[in-house]
Amino acid sequence: MTKDLLSKKTFLILLAIVSILNLTGLFNEILEPDGTLYAGLAKEIANSGNWLNLWINGADWLDKPHLPFWMAAMSFKIFGVNAFAYKLPSFLMFFVSIFYCYKLAAAIYSKDIARFATLIYATALHTIISNFDGKVEIYLTAFVIASTCHLYKAFENKWFWHVVAAAFFAALAMMTKGLFAVITVAAGFVIYWVKTKQWTEFVKLKWYVFVLLTLIFILPELLALYAQFDMHPEKVVFGKTNVSGLKFFFWDSQFGRFFNNGPIKGKGDLSFFLHTTLWAYLPWSIFLLLGVINLFSKKKTNATDNSKRWIIGGSALISFLMFSVSKFQLPHYIVILFPHFAMITAAYFVERASAKTLKTMNVFQTVLFGLMAAMVVWLVILYGFDNYVWFLVLLAAIAAIVVFYKTDSVYVAVLKKNIGFVLVVAVFLNCLLYPSMLQYQAGMTAGKWMNTQSHQPAVMLYKSLPTSFDFYYNGKIDYNGVPAERINAVIPGDSLYIFSYIADLKDVNTSAEKVTVVKSFPHFHVSQVNGKFINYKTRNTVLDTMVIAVITSNNLLK
Repeated sequence: MTKDLLSKKTFLILLAIVSILNLTGLFNEILEPDGTLYAGLAKEIANSGNWLNLWINGADWLDKPHLPFWMAAMSFKIFGVNAFAYKLPSFLMFFVSIFYCYKLAAAIYSKDIARFATLIYATALHTIISNFDGKVEIYLTAFVIASTCHLYKAFENKWFWHVVAAAFFAALAMMTKGLFAVITVAAGFVIYWVKTKQWTEFVKLKWYVFVLLTLIFILPELLALYAQFDMHPEKVVFGKTNVSGLKFFFWDSQFGRFFNNGPIKGKGDLSFFLHTTLWAYLPWSIFLLLGVINLFSKKKTNATDNSKRWIIGGSALISFLMFSVSKFQLPHYIVILFPHFAMITAAYFVERASAKTLKTMNVFQTVLFGLMAAMVVWLVILYGFDNYVWFLVLLAAIAAIVVFYKTDSVYVAVLKKNIGFVLVVAVFLNCLLYPSMLQYQAGMTAGKWMNTQSHQPAVMLYKSLPTSFDFYYNGKIDYNGVPAERINAVIPGDSLYIFSYIADLKDVNTSAEKVTVVKSFPHFHVSQVNGKFINYKTRNTVLDTMVIAVITSNNLLK
């Protein structure tokens, strides 16, 4: 009996550590624009009790399916409307993705590879970022890898309940992101069957049961879209009437973006996900490149059935190519493939990397950790945090463990450095940088300040639609009417509260109205940081000012 490269005890301790470092993002506020937009959609569902319609900024919203917003709304019902409740369902799905990443890797590869793959997936940089953002990608990753795992189990004789589970999770994936999610689930199996000439698999009943059940399970999404849009052709969506929610779900939201002929367009770049993966998959990027080369190698491993690995490699390859040729691309799309990448990486790491290569990579990862630590220290000094000494002490302690803690296993040595890498990054981002930067998200700070006031009037958003104000303010928000006409027609004895950029107040007809700034808030688009913002010496030069202002008629003064 061979000795485990990573003992169960060590694996569980390291898994607990990486789970805690991902947990640090759960207690931060929500970042604009997408995070607060999605939270606002869920808030509207929870407050209105209307679970069929998606509304934001006072208008119908048609982009993503309902499931993530339903789950967040249910969390709001239990824990109240707050950032923690919004992020909690996504974080729970992260644990689902960890569980199924391990189960699938253990089934196709080995227990050792499963342990390493699970830790690699949980410590990839964009996994950490996604757990902070609370976007839909972690939901999607969990559902895709769970469906894939149960489909693989369906190769066994007792296949029915695995097919049911696979269809259920595939339907959840579709109700999270759309039709293309099923391609990531199914592509690897098709490639595996073709590669091994298992033509009879294409006519087996179980796979058609899977398709049928998936279609049945997505009925809640189809009914919601039909009720909101197809039953109301008079609604104006994307500047047009007669917009079908069902057509958008099955075609425009996926193929329309892919071919760039739908209502939501982008600019594709074939190399986009290549360079995105290099930074998003840190600190494992080099191992992934070597793992991909290994995937296409004809040299056999100790695995009993090497061809089954194409279920993972095939899905990753087809999905990556699909993302790359698409005309609509965003960095977080690649997260759905991180469990696949982790298995490919771990398989190379455990089975194919020579002792010489591992020693070289150990040195490389040490240098990478040192460069990252130096960069973080530089950012700490450049940003000018009020209180950062505790972080430098923690960084020094982690660096000491990484450098001086010795182990006989080169596998554990590399793992130790990479976990140290992401531990420093996660604490820096989630406990230092993000909390500070979010104080410049004026919609959030204004909404929270308004909630503390004894008087919480309806507030009109003037020449801006900050989704963070929509989520954080508990009072009524006015999105209706033409702002200029409303502002310039305030009657004596009445008042109008607005949230606006201070520069836009000049457009108010001050000969007829009196404008009083109640509270001002520094503002910056913190999801698009730049060097001038990071540098505390130049930060004020790039800040805007947003204000809560009250407008009254000057007739009151006569």
